[in-house]
Amino acid sequence: MIRHVVTWKLAAEDAATRSEQASEVARRLNALDGVVPQLRSISAGANIAYPDANWDVTLVADVDSIEALEEYQVHPAHEEVVAYVRSVVASRVAVDFEV
Repeated sequence: MIRHVVTWKLAAEDAATRSEQASEVARRLNALDGVVPQLRSISAGANIAYPDANWDVTLVADVDSIEALEEYQVHPAHEEVVAYVRSVVASRVAVDFEV
């Protein structure tokens, strides 16, 4: 199994806007549960502590293989979420590892 972990720093300067957008990113990602068949599990959440130091939102998703990860990435529902994320994000980091 592959664990896909992504963390984003959002572009908004205003903390309230950033928090609202982070919650929306997490909501849209969590809504993929049961929609994208390659996902074994998915959990996304907005940061709740140390906003000046921490990044704004994180995703943890499990898939069966790299092939399943690649299928997830091009699934139309995921691509729709990605379009929103790209509209609000400043930076992205990701790690994919076996579990």
